[in-house]
Amino acid sequence: MPRPISATVHAEALRQNLARMRRATPDARVWGIVKANAYGHGIERVFEGLRAADGFALLDLQEAERVRALGWRGAILLLEGVFETRDLELCSRLNLWHVVHCDDQIDMLAIHKTHQPHRVFLKMNSGMNRLGFAPARFRAAWTRLQALPQVDEISLMTHFSDADGERGIAHQLRAFHEVTHDLPGERSLANSAAALRHGDDAAVRADWIRPGIGVYGSAPDYPEHDISHWGLQPTLTLASRIIGVQQLAPGDTVGYGSSFTADGPLRIGVVACGYADGYPRHCTTGTPVLVDGVHGRLVGRGSMDMLTVDLTPVPEAQIGSAVTLWGHGPKGAVLPIDEVARAAGTVAYELMCAVAARVPFNTSE
Repeated sequence: MPRPISATVHAEALRQNLARMRRATPDARVWGIVKANAYGHGIERVFEGLRAADGFALLDLQEAERVRALGWRGAILLLEGVFETRDLELCSRLNLWHVVHCDDQIDMLAIHKTHQPHRVFLKMNSGMNRLGFAPARFRAAWTRLQALPQVDEISLMTHFSDADGERGIAHQLRAFHEVTHDLPGERSLANSAAALRHGDDAAVRADWIRPGIGVYGSAPDYPEHDISHWGLQPTLTLASRIIGVQQLAPGDTVGYGSSFTADGPLRIGVVACGYADGYPRHCTTGTPVLVDGVHGRLVGRGSMDMLTVDLTPVPEAQIGSAVTLWGHGPKGAVLPIDEVARAAGTVAYELMCAVAARVPFNTSE
């Protein structure tokens, strides 16, 4: 039989999380963000769960081709725009909208031969300092695009750097509106955190929201709020089983480096999951886990193919017992991915995207 580890994508959770974002931002349209292979879930596996989105947003042309191959005829947005002039040919053929964030991309459009003008999203760098035109240069970029016969409608966008933190969004919102208040075109500003925390503000939700991590069942401002606070559900479960049991005596150690020492008799279970499956090696003693739906903890240092868990809370556990590394467990138990990510010193995005190719995926309703 195959090794007992699997990842499950929950389509109904995707639907409900998407609907939750709509309720938070009345009247705004919603992009289904499927960059990074749908945050590690797989574009083909999330498509039905996100079909109610108003459009799909992603990074590269291959991902766009996959979405079109699934039968999607609506809007698709390239979030980083094109990388070379010939990419615009495929944009024309697939009817892709694309972000324009630098002069080079305007230059590419200016020499592109097309019978169908392009819908573009002109991006402002309002403080994130990644992609986009600085506020002082934004209107000049808009004027250049407006003059091109290759360009049809121009939408306006920016990206918040601190929507989930203390600094907030006011400084970026002000910079954006000072420059764009009298320009035509639809707007897109809000990510998951801005949508959930400020979606009642029409200036924030604007015309399109771009919720990523919230749709995939992670709280965008964790640990201030968890998914239950926002009414979100896990969309990805990583599960395995116990493949071995050891009885430790006081003073016995566990795993490489002997980083855990038993201070009394202890029964531990060995789980078929390790960093080669994408589970973070930085998760050590105390990282939460579910065994047969009961909350427990990892002990010792994880290795390439195995983890060890304390079976004290589940004395009846044995070889074959179900282990939930994150997501939905037996008996209605849930282990939010945010709790595991925090123990690893990272964020849920990274865990979702890191699940290894050797882990078999399936989908459930």
